[in-house]
Amino acid sequence: MTPIPPSSPLSVWVVSDGRAGIQNQALGLAEAVQRLNPAEITIKHIRWRPLFDRLPSALKTTAMLAPASDPIIAPWPDLWIATGRATLPLSTRVKTWSGSKTFVVQTQDPRWANDRYDMIVAPAHDGLSGDNVFEITGSPHRITPRRIAEAAPAFADRIAPLPHPRIAVLIGGKSKAFDLPPEHAADLADRIAAAVRASGGSLMLTFSRRTPEAAKAAMTARLADLPGLIWDGTGDNPLFGFLHFADHILVTEDSANMAAEAASTGKPVHVLPMVPLKSGDKFARLHDDLQSRGATRPFDGTLDNWTYEPLAETDRAARAVLEAMRAR
Repeated sequence: MTPIPPSSPLSVWVVSDGRAGIQNQALGLAEAVQRLNPAEITIKHIRWRPLFDRLPSALKTTAMLAPASDPIIAPWPDLWIATGRATLPLSTRVKTWSGSKTFVVQTQDPRWANDRYDMIVAPAHDGLSGDNVFEITGSPHRITPRRIAEAAPAFADRIAPLPHPRIAVLIGGKSKAFDLPPEHAADLADRIAAAVRASGGSLMLTFSRRTPEAAKAAMTARLADLPGLIWDGTGDNPLFGFLHFADHILVTEDSANMAAEAASTGKPVHVLPMVPLKSGDKFARLHDDLQSRGATRPFDGTLDNWTYEPLAETDRAARAVLEAMRAR
């Protein structure tokens, strides 16, 4: 990524409710800004007192924040990057508090007061439009080739001896749109096992926090005898090591984050089907987008190789943020 000619260092606040999957979107975008322009990043966690948590955003005030929240007080940052519903009452007001000093970026579709943010970095598959909307494929994230390469040596002693092709498998879980019942998980595992055996390669599998325990058990039982690693959740998360050493990546279709992160590696990404719970138009648009860019294909039981330009959507969004700040 070509740096933008540096200006003075920016103060950047990354604001979320602290959940890793939410925070990493804002933090990934902030780190991409930092790669382009000197910046000091401060992470802020927002929690509302239980009595007020479900109030409409318009009615919430800073007096309702829980004691565990980080202070939201001056001096205000140059750049505020926030993600998640909990941040909306603050994101819509910080510009006033700062005397218009702070440039406010919200990731995802806020679904409230969308005209009150300087920029919304939204997944293209959400179909959001507006003068302040910047669309990207998937969501912002922290994965970069350099970060993966730097993390890989910690796992090299366990992964390097594994035979090629090494197949990283990233399994999601139940959501509003998809489910992973044990019988479907078992079927996926059998298909994955057949592909690994046919290739003479090895398996590197990790589950997400949303993977149901019954699905984990069904898949582990069918895949445990393959050469490779199945992360059981203990010790350091080997995801970056898996991505670095993988020849192929298999990812379930339920997560926009996992698919976009996998596509940032430039390696073949095979999409595993889930059980739909409702219309998957949004996810269909995402996967159509990824396929059109040559990054992904539906998993058909084979491990074909192909190449494409790795996605760098978080970097692209960061450049747009800096350009908008300077234009203002």
